[in-house]
Amino acid sequence: MNIQFNKPKGFSEILDHTFSLSKNRFKDFYMILLILMGPVYVIQALMQLFSGVSFFRQLGSGDVWYKKILSGLIETEPAATNIGSDIGIIITGIISFLLLPIAEAAILLAMNRIRRNEEYTIQSVIKEAFSRFWPIIGSTILFAIITFGLIATPFIIIALTGVIGSFIHPAVGIVFSIILILGFAVLIGYLLTRWSFYFGSVVLDHDAPGLTNSWRLAGKRTWILMALYVLFFLIISCISSAVEITFSLFLGNSVLLSIIVNLVTLFTTMILCIGYGIMYFDLKTRHDADDLKELIDDFHQ
Repeated sequence: MNIQFNKPKGFSEILDHTFSLSKNRFKDFYMILLILMGPVYVIQALMQLFSGVSFFRQLGSGDVWYKKILSGLIETEPAATNIGSDIGIIITGIISFLLLPIAEAAILLAMNRIRRNEEYTIQSVIKEAFSRFWPIIGSTILFAIITFGLIATPFIIIALTGVIGSFIHPAVGIVFSIILILGFAVLIGYLLTRWSFYFGSVVLDHDAPGLTNSWRLAGKRTWILMALYVLFFLIISCISSAVEITFSLFLGNSVLLSIIVNLVTLFTTMILCIGYGIMYFDLKTRHDADDLKELIDDFHQ
């Protein structure tokens, strides 16, 4: 067994392990995502070309270069008005929804092999991930429905509270809305964090939908895990925004820009998948250790 995987980690140790593993296994993990998601991005690029978007450079109108760049960023891309293009967008969206969880599962399976010091190939982990296709997709859909419900319900409550409060005084409605937004944000983050490790349970433990197991695993580490999620989100957002803004200055809203952004998205997705896997294995290690302690205590009693 890999010692680095199978010991409890602190906040900084999880981050360090995430980025070291991303560096050491970059080729394998990135290739998994590229094999599964690459064809989808190719289809998206072709659809953009057919809708009239320039491949190398798409600038807006203006007399000088900086006005053309700014107007190119603000102006919307030419939209395809035919039904075929709309259907194509829907189809690529559905394919992405089906294939991305499989790619994430393949990375998680590869990490599990590394944890056990076992050999693996990219093809073998992708094949194994597809063997869990229906439990993965079904559990993901359930989690998405739960997430939508957790977000939609507070939104309605906040909207109603803001309207009712505004009848008393506009400031009252604003204050109550801000308080509710912050409170619901923390509550939603807490619940989603505790349920988010369903995916590892489905893929590795064959426990679908895995919500109960996730709730049990994350119990004592929820706030630390929430902080890690927030930090990963900030890191990924900074990388994505920096790349998109920088290349937009030279490429505008072109097809090439979309390809570059998609490739960077695969990289940030890889980091998030690895971070998620390390957090999940850390929870498993802690939970297994707690179970062992309980067995020892029961034996001594």
